[in-house]
Amino acid sequence: MTSPASLPPPSSGREADDYWMQHALALAQRAEAEGEVPVGAVLVREGELLAEGWNRPIGSCDPTAHAEIVALRAAAHREGNYRLPGTTLYVTLEPCPMCMGALVQARVRRLVFAASDPRAGAAGSVFDLACHPRLNHCIEVEGGLLGQVAAERLRAFFRRRRRAESGV
Repeated sequence: MTSPASLPPPSSGREADDYWMQHALALAQRAEAEGEVPVGAVLVREGELLAEGWNRPIGSCDPTAHAEIVALRAAAHREGNYRLPGTTLYVTLEPCPMCMGALVQARVRRLVFAASDPRAGAAGSVFDLACHPRLNHCIEVEGGLLGQVAAERLRAFFRRRRRAESGV
């Protein structure tokens, strides 16, 4: 019998979105294990994993090392091109303005995020840079996929961090 982990990922549709978001959630767990804010990202084209990333700004001493940027950099190096047309980025938290700008510059076709970011979300929550009329590229956006799971992980992470900082 073949295990689900050994099966190829679905190529498109809701099953594929769920599959890749689960992968991003696993990467978020890795970020948390490294003491980073638990955010993970996966960049896919036509059902194929191009690159992945998880938050690393603390460990790498790099304020730009958000999960999305890490994944975009890896994919651009792999492809030999900073443009990544036809790709979908799955990320566990709505991108910030910096990350959304990078997605637009890379010409990512589609963004699927889990939890909304009411403080700095740039895919519609606070700002809408995905299809801003002054920019030269529009990104198709779907938010909320496994959003409750991702949001609860973030809430729990910050609760633990506040307790540790207060000495409780």
